[in-house]
Amino acid sequence: MSTTTTTPVSRMTSLARAELTLLGRSKGTLVAALFVPLVLPLSVRSAAEEMDLAEAGLTPGTVVLPAAVGFSLLFAVYSALVGIFVVRREELVLKRLRTGELRDAEILGGSALPAVLTGLAQCLLLTVGCSVLLDLPAPSAPHLAVLGLLLGLVMCAALAAVTASHTRTGESAQVTPMPLMFASMLGSGMFVPLELLPDRLASFCELLPLTPVVTLVRGGWTGDLSAAEALGAVAAAVAWTVLAVFAVRRWFRWEPRR
Repeated sequence: MSTTTTTPVSRMTSLARAELTLLGRSKGTLVAALFVPLVLPLSVRSAAEEMDLAEAGLTPGTVVLPAAVGFSLLFAVYSALVGIFVVRREELVLKRLRTGELRDAEILGGSALPAVLTGLAQCLLLTVGCSVLLDLPAPSAPHLAVLGLLLGLVMCAALAAVTASHTRTGESAQVTPMPLMFASMLGSGMFVPLELLPDRLASFCELLPLTPVVTLVRGGWTGDLSAAEALGAVAAAVAWTVLAVFAVRRWFRWEPRR
């Protein structure tokens, strides 16, 4: 009698394939994840053209592109995954998956993979679009932009699991992501670059989770990040990710909240 040996990669791939099918049936999630991040950068462009960006060494393109990446991370990854984790938990899907071969990290990783890949593809599409439409030159430090994007994808997936831990129902999953999303849009340099904010306010905004991601992506194009600033941004993003992973291991709920 032959037995089939599975690996963590094969198990996560199978789960991700099933999750992708379910994601395709959720019209509301698809609209929010795919189309909203494509529209919001237009409002940032209008606002950026009214700002005095030259003093900060910025252009509308170096404001809009990091903002577009940030919108994709917030809507296609973070917000979408909060809803996915909560709905799968309430439908007892997560509980059933734990009775099989899948480990906890594989369940969360496999469930998150379609949204993460969607966010990655969307960020790449937005990057090409912004570069062409806003006449952006090639990035001066592309490794910083790539590192910022990858850190952002992992961090937003982990933060989504944390938020889902404190979300009771699928309906409330439309509300609980809002505080982080609004704080990030207003304070992480997406609508208004931190260089244009008062020093004290900018120092506070640097502590927000998405700020180091925006900083790294923007620095990848402008090339004006010093080694210390880049290292500080990476350390901040890693710290948020580690904190989120700890919170997930400590408080994530696998069964419906009653």
